[in-house]
Amino acid sequence: MNKKLAFALLPVAALALSACTVSPSAAEYDKATADIIKNSFQDRGIAKVDRLVQDDANRECAAADVAGKTIDPTVAKAIEAANMKTVKWPSDGKFLGDWKEGEKIAQSGRGLTWTDKAGDANGGNCYNCHQISKEEISFGTLGPSLYNYGKLRGVTDPNSAGGKAIVEYTWGKLWNSRAYNACSQMPRVGHMAILDEKQLKDVMALLLDPASPVNK
Repeated sequence: MNKKLAFALLPVAALALSACTVSPSAAEYDKATADIIKNSFQDRGIAKVDRLVQDDANRECAAADVAGKTIDPTVAKAIEAANMKTVKWPSDGKFLGDWKEGEKIAQSGRGLTWTDKAGDANGGNCYNCHQISKEEISFGTLGPSLYNYGKLRGVTDPNSAGGKAIVEYTWGKLWNSRAYNACSQMPRVGHMAILDEKQLKDVMALLLDPASPVNK
C-alpha cells in the first residue's frame, strides 16, 4: 500500500477503532469519506481540488439520493430560489447568436481537463445527454431529446410575447439548471463558467432559431 493511500485511510481506521466503544455518527462517516476523497486528489493544471467542494444543493440532493428519498420540497424551493438569483441575463439584452457556431459547441466535448489551458474555449458536450438533430445516429439519453425544441414550443418568432417567455426560460436553464430543478444533473454552464456569454447565445440560437436544423 502506498504511503498516500495509507494516510488517506487513517480517518476510517480511527472511526473503526472508536466504534468499539461509541458508534460513529453519520456526520462522522461523511467527514471521513470526504477526507479520503480530498487526500486522493491533487491540483493538476486547471483541474483543481476545489471541484470536490459541495454546495447546499450537492449535499442535500446527495443525502436524499443515498436515503432513497426525494428532497424535502421546502428545501428544494429554497435551493431553486438561491440558484435563480445567480442567473445573469445577456449584457446587451440579446439572447440569440449564430446557430452554426452553436451546433459546433453542442457537438464538442472538449475542455476543463488538466491538459487544457485556462482561457481555452470549452465545448458544451450537449450530445452526450441529448439528441440534437434528426441526422444524429448516436447520442446520449440522460436528458430529453432537443430535436424540434423551439418548434414544439411555438417559437416561430423569438421576439414575440410567447416566444420571449420560452427564450428567457431556456437561457435561465442553460445558465443554472438548478434554478428550475434543485437536483438537476445538467451542467450549470453559465454559473460554472463552462461557456461564456457569446457561446451561450450561439447555443440558444441552435435551440430556438427557426432556421436551425434543430427546428427543421
